[in-house]
Amino acid sequence: MQIRDRQQVEGGRERVTAVPDTVDDLWHLVHVIEPGDLVEGDTTRRIQRDDEQLRDTGGQREHMHVALEVTDVEFHRFANRLRVGGEIVRASREDQLGHHHTLNVEEHDELVVEKSWKPDQRERLEEAAETAEQPDVAIATVEEGAATVHTVAEYGIEEYAALSGPTGKGEYARDRSELFDDLGDVLSRLEVDAIVLAGPGFTKQDALDHVQEHHAELAELATTVDTSAAGERGVHEVLARGTLDDVREKTRIAEEARLIDELTDRIAEGAKAAYGPKQVAKAAEFGAVEELLVVDQRLRIERGSVPDAESEWDEDVDEIVRNVERQGGEVTVFSSEFEPGQRLKNLGGIAALLRYRLE
Repeated sequence: MQIRDRQQVEGGRERVTAVPDTVDDLWHLVHVIEPGDLVEGDTTRRIQRDDEQLRDTGGQREHMHVALEVTDVEFHRFANRLRVGGEIVRASREDQLGHHHTLNVEEHDELVVEKSWKPDQRERLEEAAETAEQPDVAIATVEEGAATVHTVAEYGIEEYAALSGPTGKGEYARDRSELFDDLGDVLSRLEVDAIVLAGPGFTKQDALDHVQEHHAELAELATTVDTSAAGERGVHEVLARGTLDDVREKTRIAEEARLIDELTDRIAEGAKAAYGPKQVAKAAEFGAVEELLVVDQRLRIERGSVPDAESEWDEDVDEIVRNVERQGGEVTVFSSEFEPGQRLKNLGGIAALLRYRLE
């Protein structure tokens, strides 16, 4: 996510100009934008005219810039599109004011969001922006006698290292472990969430076995992908197959799975845990929450961001979040799309890892 501008406006609201770089960024925005916010962007709109020649066609589409007071927001996963609906309150054509319109936001579309930002919403946006600036995945391509390491961030790929070593063939052959040692050292210096080892043949698997044996901290980060070539061509093969989206998704799910496993273990042991809105609200009020876990869909419902969905909690979810943030606790929003989020949903949609037991 690119954050291009921030402006403070009246009433404690802030205007943020953002550009989603990925589908993930669109997913983040659906949990940031809510009814009552103002959202601006470029769009096309069918304009009805009184011209006799156009009356039967239903009008023509014109490009315009609009600002909507949001009534609903949806993420269409299969279309990779965010749909923001609302009443037009500003427009490049004044005769369109007061009409309902839907902005279709896709990757690389600029939009402006004006709202009173809640702490977790601001943090979510800032984390998405930080992800765009720093590499989160490394792609290492390996073949006999050579290896390359590229870092991958939202803005693109960059070669980090090019290594050469013995081929393991011929009269003066040396052990390939020299190359694998160098590769392991390079990967250990990178602070990434995942590593993809790619290349033709079996060399990449031999490299992975060696790296995992001598650099145990990398074992859970690495996966292998078959490509027809090494080097930059192999990197582009990895990107073209959508491997990175799969890797990032697995990394995110793995962290949520770790947290929900720890929660259920603590619950089974009667240890430092709370679940359900009533228990968690009490823990947050006492400053006992070390990490708050909440399902994204339930968070949106309790905030009134989902049309025709009624709140089920007596507790104010925003008050819970504020109490946790104020006491230095962390907030993790689980995706309802995956198994860890479903497990959390079965526990009431909200839970907490505590600093100490309340009872």
